[in-house]
Amino acid sequence: MPARPDAPQLFDPVSAVSADTADEQDAAPPEAREAKPGGNGSPAAAGNSPRPEPPASSTGREAHSAPDAGHYEADSIQTLEGLEAVRKRPGMYIGGTGTDGLMHLVWELIDNGVDEAAAGHARRIDVTFGGDGSVTVRDDGRGIPVGKPPGRDVSAVEVVFSELHAGGKFGSGTNGSAYGASGGLHGVGASVVNALSERMRVEVGRDGHAWRLDFSERLAGWRDGDGFTPRHDLQRLKPTRRTFTQVRFWPDWELFDTEASFDYAATCERVRLMCHLVPGLRVTVSDRRRGATTEPFDFRSEKGLGGLVAELAGNAGGAVTRIIDVGGTGSFEEKVPVDGSLTTVERECSVSAALQWTDGYRSRVASFVNTIPTPAGGTHLAGFERALTRAVNDVLLDGSKKLARSGERAGREEAQEGLVAALQVVVPEPQFRGQTKQELGTPAVQSIVYDAVKSALTEWFTSEGPRSNVTALRAKISDAVEAKAASRQLQADRRKASSLGSTGLPDKLADCRVHGPDSELVIVEGESAAGPAKAGRNAHNVAILPLRGKLVNAAKASLRQVLENAEAQALFRSVGAGVGADFDSGAARYGRIVILCDADVDGSHIRCLLLTLIHAYMRPLLAEGRVFAAQPPLYTTRVGKETHRAFSDAERDAIGARLAKGRKGGADSIRWQRFKGLGEMNTDELAHCALDPATRTLRRITVADAAEARKLLEVLMGSDVAQRRDYIGRHSSLVDPATLDI
Repeated sequence: MPARPDAPQLFDPVSAVSADTADEQDAAPPEAREAKPGGNGSPAAAGNSPRPEPPASSTGREAHSAPDAGHYEADSIQTLEGLEAVRKRPGMYIGGTGTDGLMHLVWELIDNGVDEAAAGHARRIDVTFGGDGSVTVRDDGRGIPVGKPPGRDVSAVEVVFSELHAGGKFGSGTNGSAYGASGGLHGVGASVVNALSERMRVEVGRDGHAWRLDFSERLAGWRDGDGFTPRHDLQRLKPTRRTFTQVRFWPDWELFDTEASFDYAATCERVRLMCHLVPGLRVTVSDRRRGATTEPFDFRSEKGLGGLVAELAGNAGGAVTRIIDVGGTGSFEEKVPVDGSLTTVERECSVSAALQWTDGYRSRVASFVNTIPTPAGGTHLAGFERALTRAVNDVLLDGSKKLARSGERAGREEAQEGLVAALQVVVPEPQFRGQTKQELGTPAVQSIVYDAVKSALTEWFTSEGPRSNVTALRAKISDAVEAKAASRQLQADRRKASSLGSTGLPDKLADCRVHGPDSELVIVEGESAAGPAKAGRNAHNVAILPLRGKLVNAAKASLRQVLENAEAQALFRSVGAGVGADFDSGAARYGRIVILCDADVDGSHIRCLLLTLIHAYMRPLLAEGRVFAAQPPLYTTRVGKETHRAFSDAERDAIGARLAKGRKGGADSIRWQRFKGLGEMNTDELAHCALDPATRTLRRITVADAAEARKLLEVLMGSDVAQRRDYIGRHSSLVDPATLDI
């Protein structure tokens, strides 16, 4: 058989049935391949052979004159026969006419093969995107029955693909169904593919032979080259011992959006999930379209849901726990029609799940019903999430003293922070919300999943899980709960400040009249220093904020402790630019922050605390060079009309020695005044040395300076006693380190 020039030489699952099938695909006319796939250039539309006129009731293509808009009589009522309902409202069956709807046709055929594999009758599925716009799906399952159903004059193959609500999956688990539990439930999947296709070819390996039936515009028959003859009997091909089902279809592109296309990557991702759901199943996806350069995707998994979680968690961050396996079963009763009357039947539901927490923040939970992904969740996912949250609060966090004091509990987001999980329930005849089967609606499944997951997690948290895993997970979720509470408090503070308008500013803030780049906020120690500072400032652009006592140590305290500190709140509200990750330096009310503390040990300590707080929660101000420290003198003296100031003992002695030269009494004649605090300065002195830009001395504080202050605080006020002892010993020249009791 000659190789098709526009396709790589790959294994072709289509050729495994008959040479005629493969030759037809490879020998598609150039005009068919170059035209829009499935459009007017396809063999079915080439017009090389007369096409039989289909019955009016099945095609709906007869011409009708437009009725009067005001006419509504008995003749206005129309009945859509056969598959015309699908063509009239395709969105009801496939969700839309874009790429997602087009791919739903592929999912329907793949899901049929997966159902065969889940039932233990198939081990392989091959999916091929053809160069002529077709898609072929083949499985090595039992094959669709080729006989005639009771009371019918056509084969089961034709019934399955041409009639809605026909298939072997009704009454799953009852009435001799061919499947105990499956993804196909409504009997419309295969027929919907036919309804929305221009052509279709079905080949089946069954009863010792390969059989074929073609469809052209929903009509069954035999195709010979470009000719098509309507027939209801199957075409018997060569003998074969293999059983299989192979469906190849060409979509009717007139029904789909112009930008709709088959998504190869999405197909690979979908079949990867299916292989994890049915361990041992092998799926190959080949792309033979013009310009395709990808190698066939071939995947098989033997690890089940645990393998899926390991794969998903590989990109989510480091592991906090190992993979936790969950399993359980339950039963429920529901009423279903049996022989024309509602009968109560008992259903069995099995639950399987695998979970792993990572050190990331995002969660990913993949859920499935039988072999069908449920991206919209449903009752099974609701039961899983409720059980997870309850087990975390009632068992894992039960011993947390920190959370017990605050009364905080983990919500769904906190319990699932960094969680990667896969959940599958297997249940006969599940109730989906919609034909696209994206959301489970069976109510009883929720409680069954809840009981299974809650019981398994309780055991893992209390006895089965490694203690290191449990402890690490408890710490992670506790931190998430605390962060949520802190964020909620911060949002409440912001809303309160916003609702209060200007009164949202601290009462003790003496604000300036003009804000912006040329304004500054001067932070002083206590009310005693605030008095002269307020009196000596330029109220046009200088604001004064007195802080009482020592601030919270931001290097050691949690975010919540910082936000609850009254002095830290006063600073945050005064600056008005947010906190931490939400801090926006462009929204700051002042161009500069000036720290004005006493020139003593306590003043240095408070300055370190302030710098640590700014470094932790308002760091952009440091990076932009907008934080300064004023340098008030420790001593002052007046000689004649000149005032002299000293900022340390050594500087005082040097200035005193210089002034004493030639004076009677020498150095004793110089009377120094030592400021114990800024409150002892009169207004003129404070304004001259700390507030007046022309005479004061400021030191710009950098990020490195603040980081050094934070490091010093961690040494002197942290929990590492040995580190603190070493530091004091190295820097205490007047103290014998051996005598220190620290």
